[in-house]
Amino acid sequence: MTEIGKINHLYVVKEVDFGIYLDGGDLGEILMPKRYVPEGTQPEDTIDAFIYLDSEDRLVATTEKPLAMVEEFALLEVVAVTPVGAFLNWGLPKDLFVPFREQRQPMEEGKKYLVYVYVDTNTKRIAASSKIENYLDNIPVDYDVDEEVDLIIVNESDLGYNAIIDNSHFGIIFKNEVFQPLNPGDKIQGFIKKIRTDGKIDLCLVKSGYEKISEFADRIIAELQKHEGFLPLTDKSSPEEIYKLFKFSKKNFKAAIGTLYKKRIIALEENGIRLLVSE
Repeated sequence: MTEIGKINHLYVVKEVDFGIYLDGGDLGEILMPKRYVPEGTQPEDTIDAFIYLDSEDRLVATTEKPLAMVEEFALLEVVAVTPVGAFLNWGLPKDLFVPFREQRQPMEEGKKYLVYVYVDTNTKRIAASSKIENYLDNIPVDYDVDEEVDLIIVNESDLGYNAIIDNSHFGIIFKNEVFQPLNPGDKIQGFIKKIRTDGKIDLCLVKSGYEKISEFADRIIAELQKHEGFLPLTDKSSPEEIYKLFKFSKKNFKAAIGTLYKKRIIALEENGIRLLVSE
């Protein structure tokens, strides 16, 4: 089934002077203007195409990819505010419409907002909403602890950073576990830390558990080898210093150097750690 607002793998029906027509199934034949047609495309080929409505509400196909597709979230900039609503730059010639009723607060030109992209069921037009909470936590939580997930940072709170998990749920990364700059709209990888009895989800940016210690230890050894066998880091070093070099937490650093010390691979000196073996 061909879906509006998403990339579809479609069959080329015919070629005309101004482009090609694609088989859109229930949506009928869909024009891809000539400027978007890959060189050498012929009838009976198949092509990946994003489908949306043009300024005259006609279905059109493009090989350009927008900054966000339907059922996705993205931080987008307002390029115009009109009497009917706001318009966002989403990387396509036709800007993305945000009705006033879907604005959490009145949008302002030049500012960026985190929005959800959807298809209006009445008009079939693609639109966006900054009332993102209406589009989250609507399905049961089905994650495993330590499961890797895609995150989009929403905002910073007193407790930490609120994030969207896999375009489906809200979660939180607590401040004491963040050692890198995070900004609204950032897309990063994270892990499920805990699912609470009330269904709320705690997140972390580094996988917990001893199964990762070997990987962390390998990274420490690699850095020691790059720095002539010595690093001026100890268990008293700041979390920020440790994260800047290794991209993992101080807790995991201490566990890894403990493992390396017990295996007599490193020595713990007053001002840092020293590599004892060449592996």
